[in-house]
Formats: sequence, C-alpha cells, structure tokens
Amino acid sequence: MTELPAIDTPREPVSDTYHGVEVVEEYRWLEDKGSAATREWTAAQDARARAYLDALPSRDAIRQRFEEILKVESTAYDSLSLGGSTYFALKTQPPLQQAFLVALDGLEDTAGERVVVDPNALDASGETTIDWYCPSPDGSLVAISLSEHGTEDGTVYVYDTATGETVDAPLRHVNSGMAGGSLAWRADSGGFWCTWTAAPGTVPDSDVGFYQEVWFHELGSSDDRRELAGVFAENRIAENFLSASPDGRWTMDLVQKGDGGEWQIFARRQQGDAGWRMVADLGDACIRAVFGGESLFVLSVRDAPRGQVLRLELDDAVTVADATVVVPQGELAIEEIVASDARLWAVDIDGGPSSIRVFDHDGNALPELSLPAISSIDGPCKLGAGAVAWAVETFVSPRSWWVHADDDAEPRRTALGTTTPVDSAGIEVERVFATSKDGTQVPINLLYRSGTSKDGSAPAVLYGYGGFAISLKPSFAPSRLLWLEQGGVYAVANLRGGGEYGREWHDAGRLAAKQNCFDDFAACADHLVRTGVTRRDRLGIMGGSNGGLLMGAVLTQRPEIAAAVVCAVPVLDMLRSELTPNGAFNVTEFGTVRDPELFRTLYAYSPYHNVLDGTAYPPVLFTAGEFDTRVEAHHAKKTVARLQAATSSDQPILLRMESGGHGIGQSLDQSVALVTDYYTFFFDRLHVPYHAKEA
Repeated sequence: MTELPAIDTPREPVSDTYHGVEVVEEYRWLEDKGSAATREWTAAQDARARAYLDALPSRDAIRQRFEEILKVESTAYDSLSLGGSTYFALKTQPPLQQAFLVALDGLEDTAGERVVVDPNALDASGETTIDWYCPSPDGSLVAISLSEHGTEDGTVYVYDTATGETVDAPLRHVNSGMAGGSLAWRADSGGFWCTWTAAPGTVPDSDVGFYQEVWFHELGSSDDRRELAGVFAENRIAENFLSASPDGRWTMDLVQKGDGGEWQIFARRQQGDAGWRMVADLGDACIRAVFGGESLFVLSVRDAPRGQVLRLELDDAVTVADATVVVPQGELAIEEIVASDARLWAVDIDGGPSSIRVFDHDGNALPELSLPAISSIDGPCKLGAGAVAWAVETFVSPRSWWVHADDDAEPRRTALGTTTPVDSAGIEVERVFATSKDGTQVPINLLYRSGTSKDGSAPAVLYGYGGFAISLKPSFAPSRLLWLEQGGVYAVANLRGGGEYGREWHDAGRLAAKQNCFDDFAACADHLVRTGVTRRDRLGIMGGSNGGLLMGAVLTQRPEIAAAVVCAVPVLDMLRSELTPNGAFNVTEFGTVRDPELFRTLYAYSPYHNVLDGTAYPPVLFTAGEFDTRVEAHHAKKTVARLQAATSSDQPILLRMESGGHGIGQSLDQSVALVTDYYTFFFDRLHVPYHAKEA
C-alpha cells in the first residue's frame, strides 16, 4: 500500500447544548471554507488522495477502459418535449462534454435534426450545462437555464429555435441547487411565468436561496411582475414546479415544502386578473398533477398510500375536495401519471421495476401494455394534446423512447434510442430479497456475468440510497460493465426511504424511522455474504448524497461490514446540517434538532458524531465538491478529520475534492476521472487483479 503522509489537523473543541445534552466537536473550523487554514488543509488532503490513487498500478488501464466505454462516439436522448410542430430533446454525444439541445421535425428518424443550443460551443472548458429547457407553445422560441461549474445557479436565456440566437435579456437566479427552477409559457409565446430566488446582497444572508417566488416575464420588457410571493410567506423552503395546459387556458404551480415534503397545488387562468388560487393544500396529500383535455388529474396518497388518481374540472372555484376518484388504489404504487386529451396513463412501481396502465378519462381500463422484464419507465411526458411519450430501459438494455397516441392501440418506438459501444450480452439480472432487522423484505438487484460462481469468491459492490421517495429503478449504466467483465457483481438495494413501494415505504425510512434505511442496507450486505455472492473481504459499498449519509451511518454502526467504502458528496453532520441553506430544505426528510425526539434520533445515527476512538475502520474514499449547493463540502471534511484521528487501522481515509458541485452537470471528462478513482479504489482494496481487455 502507498505510504501516505500524515496531515496535522488542529483540534478546536466547540460545544453546543441540545435539550440538555452537551455535544462537543473539534473540527467545526473546517466549516469556514474561505479561511486560509481550511483551504490549506483541504488542498493537502486532496493531494494526499491523489498521490494514493494515482500510484495504484491498475489505474491507467482502468481509465483507458472507461474512456473506451464512455468516450467513444454514441448517442442518447433525454427530456423530450413538443413546441408547436417541433420536437425538442437533450442529446448526449461523447466525446462532447455536455448534453446539447436539438430540434426535430419528427420522431421517426433523426436525419433532419438540428442543434439549437450547444453548451460545448458556448464554453470550451465543458463546465457550462443545461439545467432544463422549455419550448414556447408555437415552438419558435425556447427558454433554457444554463449554469456553470456545477453550481446549478441557473440563468435563463431565450433562444430563437431557427437561428440559435438569443432574443431577450437573460434572467438570473431562476434555478438554484436548493429549490430547483421551472418555467411555463403564456399561450401566445410572448411571455412566461418562472421561478426566481433573491440574489446575494439583496436580502439578508440568512434568506439567500430561500422563499422561492414565481414571477411573470414579458419578452422584451424589464418590468417583471411578482405573482406568487405572499402565498409562501411561511414557506421558506418552497420548491415550485410550473406547467401550462395545452389549450393555453391555465397555468399550474405544484409547490413542495422542502425536499421530500408535502405539496400544494395552485392554478390561475392565463387571461384575466383573477390571479392564483389554491386547488390543494399540504394536508390533501397530492403529489402529482397533470392536465388532460378539459380536466386536471391529481395523484393523491391521502388515505391511499399506494396512490389513487382524482379528476376535477378546473374553474374559478373548484378544489381537490370536488374531485372524483377515477383510478382507485391498487396492489402496486402509482409513481407517475400523464394524460392526453382522451387517455390517462398510470406508471406503477413494484419495488423498483415499472409497469404501465392505460385508462380513458373516466377510469375505464384499456388494453394492457407489455414491457421488458425488470425494466423502468422514465420521463413520461405529454406531446401536444393527443399523445404522450416515455423512455424504457433495463439494467442491460439502453434507453429507448416510445410514443403512444390516442388513436394507437400500441405505443410505437421512436428513432430516439441510445447507442452504446457496450455489449451487455451474457450479463444476467437477478432479483433477490434480504430480511431486514424487523423482518421487512428488501429487494436487491444483482448484475453479474453468466457463469459467475456463488462460492464467495466474486468481488461485489453494493449500492444504495434510501431517501426522499427516490426509487432506484432499473437503469443502463455502461460504466458498470468494467466491473462486471472483470468477474465482479454489482448489486442495487431498494431500501426503505425510497419510493419503491409507495408512501408507506418512504415514510418507513425517514424522520424518526430513518434507522430502518441503515438496517435494510446492512441486511442486504449480510445477505450477499450469507448466500455466497461474495465474502466480507471482497465486498465494497457505495452511495452518494443521501446515499453518502447511508455509507456514513453503516460505516460507523458496522465498521466490519465491508472491506472498502466510497462515500460521495455525503451528508454526515446531522446536528448542524439544517443550519446550511440546502440542509434546511431537508428538514422534511430528516427532521430538526429543535424537536427533542428527532434530536435524539439524529444524534443517535449522525455519522460525524458516532465515530469512536480506537475503532478499526475500513478504507474509505470520500468525495466532495467545493461549489456544491446541495451538500456542503464540510460534511466530508469534518468526518475525514475525525476518522483519521480515531481509526486504529492502517487503512486509508481519503478525501478527493472536485472543483465542481454535487455532480449535476458534470462534464464527461470529470465523470471519467471520478469513476476511474471509484473503481481503482475498489480493485485495490478488495484485492482484485485487473486484467486489461484484449483488443
């Protein structure tokens, strides 16, 4: 193992008292990222990690293979939409660094495809990204949020789709890494409603990034109109999702109270001065709403934790209390809904894999649609009044886009497929179940090469997330092939806290029940060892963001559980997280230390506070981004300092820093470098020899 220099980390004890409990920590000074001491310490830690990773003998070969897999010319399409008679999509085409916006006249072929906006041409560094886009109703214009360096601080530019030239002054701070952002056009394509967050220096520092508002912008005018500010006077952590009805009569705003919190629905007529009115309040438990013909369809989990679809006819007085149930709760959880003028589609989820049902607007079931086994449906969207589209992929087959029109019995495949140099033939997918501490059955998806033995000899990587009702659905990731072709097993755990089985599954892994998520993951790791998929000394575990919290909790509660840990952009100090801007948005998921019971829960599992001196911790690779607006880098920095001081083992505790953010908008080169470090670390610490693939 590469000899690593020790880094002197000063200890400066600071104490806080929560509900009579004194909590002492020694590394709070690392929260000040602007101080010379923190910058010097961070640079030294990153250099230490680089020295270790760059010296590993297999790194160059692994990077070369990742470049063959990820940087060879291929295509992928995402975020499909329709404006007028023009289709739009974000296209990824390595070796270009970022996705770019294209326009198409049809979906049957891509021969006439034209580039509208290309961040790769705007910024040669590859660090400008499209956050999202929204075409005008007539398709002549498109509004695009662009941000730099992974900050997600998005500025909206309006482009002429024919010329690719900007036609309006830029609007700043429309998108943020905390509250996100969205936009909805007026029917005449002359203006739009958009989100806006106050800029630093215009409000008290404590309010920067909060109280997201909705404004109306008239093209060519600087006299923007604030419309939805007073409604959110008490909703400091509002996140707004705007949309417009295809007939141009209504604009809708779905407002979530923080990440993972409850929702409100507001609507307004586009014409007239009636203004916004509430259609559903937080207690109505409405989590989705879509326009379809003259109706509004709402997905509600009130008294129906797996979801039911409500229908209401919008007018100036109707609320969700006036709605009728058109699709009652079924055996599976409804994850998404989308509607056309005549049909309604419900995307169901069963522990990870998807299925889809079709109804008329009265809820009468139409013929079933078939999907590949263990597949997922993503990005369901309306294409005008009479058709919808969605993407389908599996663990072994890349994404393809399908369109289902009102007059078609079956959906038809479009030309917008994903091409890849990866050959997944011979890769098997198996779903098994682990028994958690309380008896709950937790799904695990196993990917491995045909013929891989289950005698414990195969190395394995177990990945998990478990939070914010986010479901880990079957997805095609070419980067996994390198691990699989070397005889490794890749496992994906569907933990409580996610949305894989609906509202109850989410609730069973958040707030006071968060420990269930960690117990589920530990049970999955134990299951892989007990059933011979791998051995403890051949098991690596990995997670990022909320999944980084998962890694930290499992690492501190069960330090012997795995032989190597990758903990990416993690949340680790659960007592002070809510004092940071995005941490406040997470209170609805994690809870607050202001509540005595939730404080005890948070303190009991907070990874930073549960590192114990003299414990033999396994090797850990932490990553963090200096411009991360979702999880501040000091979570990783403080925990690295604590682990390095506490561990009794000689295993490396590494901090790899990025100049970017949370990983959103990462360039292709940054992605290649990151996965190279992840897997080089696993190959080294799990003692797996890397055999270069023959040409």
